[in-house]
Order: sequence, then structure tokens, then C-alpha cells
Amino acid sequence: MKYQSIKLALPKGRFLSPTASLLAEIALGFQDYSDKTKQYRLRSTRFPSLSAKILQEKDIPIQVAVGNYDLGICGLDWIEEFLVKYPAGALVKISSLNYGEGSVHVVASAEAGITSLNELSTRSNDYRIVSEYPNLAEAFALNLRMRRFRIFPVWGAAEAYPPENADLAVLWGKSGAHIATQGLIPLEKLLPVTAFLIANRESLENKDLSQILMCFDSKLIAEPQTPIENKLDTPEELKGPRPSWQAKEVNLALPDGHQQAPTAQFLKRAGLALQGYSEEASSRRPTADLDWLGIKVVRPQDMPLQVANGNFDLAITGEDWLREHLYRFPSSPVKKLFALDFGTVKIVAAVSQEMPVADIDELRSLVQSSPDYIGAPLKVASEYINVADKYLRDNHINPYKLIPTWGASEAFLPEDADMLIDNAQTGKTLQQHKLKIIDVLFRSSACLIANKDSLASSSKKEKMGFLTQKLRAGLR
Repeated sequence: MKYQSIKLALPKGRFLSPTASLLAEIALGFQDYSDKTKQYRLRSTRFPSLSAKILQEKDIPIQVAVGNYDLGICGLDWIEEFLVKYPAGALVKISSLNYGEGSVHVVASAEAGITSLNELSTRSNDYRIVSEYPNLAEAFALNLRMRRFRIFPVWGAAEAYPPENADLAVLWGKSGAHIATQGLIPLEKLLPVTAFLIANRESLENKDLSQILMCFDSKLIAEPQTPIENKLDTPEELKGPRPSWQAKEVNLALPDGHQQAPTAQFLKRAGLALQGYSEEASSRRPTADLDWLGIKVVRPQDMPLQVANGNFDLAITGEDWLREHLYRFPSSPVKKLFALDFGTVKIVAAVSQEMPVADIDELRSLVQSSPDYIGAPLKVASEYINVADKYLRDNHINPYKLIPTWGASEAFLPEDADMLIDNAQTGKTLQQHKLKIIDVLFRSSACLIANKDSLASSSKKEKMGFLTQKLRAGLR
């Protein structure tokens, strides 16, 4: 009998701890899968044919669907986000694993005056819908027969955009009461966010997965008749403090995540007093002593496009994300004003240490002379799809295939990709995962960007100049 390897994709992030507990309970043999795990590859001590890789949860449905993994565990939200767009794909939902938290909701701002779904289908408004689930958001709008709508995909923090920059948001929330504290009104629950076991259809048909699936048997439950749960919290449950909103003359976007602490330190040096934005405090809508300044905290990845759209006049983001935007939209009205003195990283090209190349020229020669060694096309994983595309074309790498990722791109090499384009500070993480840097594309740091039209606006020019000079004072 021919040996058949079985590959399982396991989630990082929100489902890591409960999934680790489940795997330990069913004795699948992955002792190293925990919050402290520093590696991406695991091998079962119980089943010699079973291996696993830890991936960003958003990447798991597509990786299982294309057959890189036979089985996977991830949230129903990302499964449905994939299936809405690719209903005939090779992704199969096996069963819910009966753990998870919250739901995907459709919400409106408390300031917008929208209190029910009936209003959305009867009005002729051009509704702006923001979401990190763009496919689910579009399906919702079409099912509701909304007359006019636009979907704005974001990397996250969708709750920050209504009412100024969007009318509706499709987002995850623990409960209606939790959503209400953010100044939002939940209109409908679309999906319960529970963990699911999924499989590749061809693997189910052609591989013997019975031993592995039997381990899950005691934990598998039938999927509910409908994934849509329409029951909303009562008005009493929705009471809570709601952030106030008032239109401002100049709007500034600040980063969340790992860039929040150094940005807060920089703003303090610049003498810009903020409430609700520090190393300890995190509010999506901080306030400043300048009554004409509106501030929102959003994902750095989204800032260049949001500045280009006029939703913000100024933003602090990374030059890497600015270039990613400008390579896609060369005529964008976004301008870099000046670099800041923090958040410095290198954008690098890296390959497996076992690949016999030392630089990009040797890689190009290898692709051209020995396509069987790598396998055509060259597979390149990256969060920076447009940066990677330009780099590969500039260096005459042909043929190549881009694999979009949501982070942890180093996990894809060498099994699922041949090269990655990623950011690195010291390169130690790449070395730990047995990768080597073969080129540095450019160096990136935090920078202040602006909308060119806002800079030229007679009503904004003076105030933006004042704020820009104040931020320059924070440079060492």
C-alpha cells in the first residue's frame, strides 16, 4: 500500500488555545501546539503519516481548498467568506467543533438613524459598507435587495469607519451589547463564529482519513439547519456608553497594533496631547486638545487607500504600505510628507536555506535553467502583493505565481511557496525558520502621509500646516 501523508492546517490567534485543548483531549499527538509555540511545523507522535502547519486563520480555507492541506481548523466566518465567492470549490465543511465566541453582525452607527433592515431595502441611498468580510458583505446586500451599495474592504477595525466613512459595517462582535459600547447598533446576526473542521474534497475521496476523523468523532456536532441567527439583543441589553461623534475640519489616522506604542511615544515628544491613545489605552476615537482635529485608530495597511479616498487628510503608516498602495494606484493623490524615526524594517526576499542561490540573479538563473528543480511557476508568498509583483517583473523572474497571505508568510516555505517577500528587523525569525535573505528591496519606517487635495484646500491648508509642523517637532 502506497504511503499517504496527511496534512492538517492549524490556526494561530483566537482559536489556538481551544484548538490545542481539543487536540490534546482527542490525543492527536501534537504536544508542541500551544500559545508558546515558536515553530510552524508539527508532526504527530501518534500517527506517523500526520503532520501539521500553523497558519494565519484567514489563510486556512484557501490553502485547504487548493489541496495544500487535507484538513484544517478555522472559524466559520472565514470559511463562509471563502465559500460565498467560490461555492463550487473543493472546500468541504465537516462539522462544527462546538467552540468559539460571538457572531458576524451587520451594524450601523448610532448617529446614522438606521434602526432596521427594512429601511435599507426601501431607501434609494448609495450605502457604503465597510468590512474585512467583503464577500459576506456583498452577499448580505444582494440578499436584502439593496438598490445601491458599495463595499469597502479593510484589513480590520471596521468599527471605526461609521458614520463618517461608511454607513454600515459587517464585523465580528462578542454580543450586541459589546457592539453598542462602540457607538454602533447591531441590525442582524449573520453567522455564529464557531470553529469548524474542514477538508479538501479530493483528499476525502482519494485518501484514507478515517483514523484521523475518528479521533474527532466525539467532538463533532451536526451543523445547525441555518447558519443565520436573526435574534438580536433587546434594547435594554444595548444600553451602554457610546462615543460621541462630531464632524471635524481635519482628520488624522493613527495606527493600531504593534505600531501603537511607538506612535504614542512619538506624539508625546511632538507635544500633541491625546486622550485615549497611549501605550496602555486604546480607543478607536482618541481626542485631542485641538477641537478641529478628528482622530481615528485603524490598521496601517488600510491607511493609504483611506487617505486617497479622502476619508483622512493625514495618516501615520509604514512606507511599506504606502509603496504597496502606490504600486497598485500610481496616480493616487497620496503623498509622503516625511519619514519618522521609528518602526524601521527591511522588506526582503527570502528563500529556504537549502535552495542553492545567494542572490536574486542566481535565483533567476535557476528558474530559467532548472525549472524542474523548483517547479514552474516560481511560487512567491507575500502580504505585499503589488510590491512583490513589481519586484519580480523588474528582476525578470518568469514565470511566477503570487500567493497572497495575511501574515506569517515564512510558514509557507518551502512546502507551499518557493520565496517570500516580507518585512524583517534583524532577520533572526527567518533564520529560525531555516530561511535566508537573498535581497533587500528597500527599507521602511513609519511616515506621515497626506492627501494632496487636502494640502491644497484653502479650508484645510493652514490647520494641516500647523499639525505637520507640530509633528516635525517630534523628530529627534
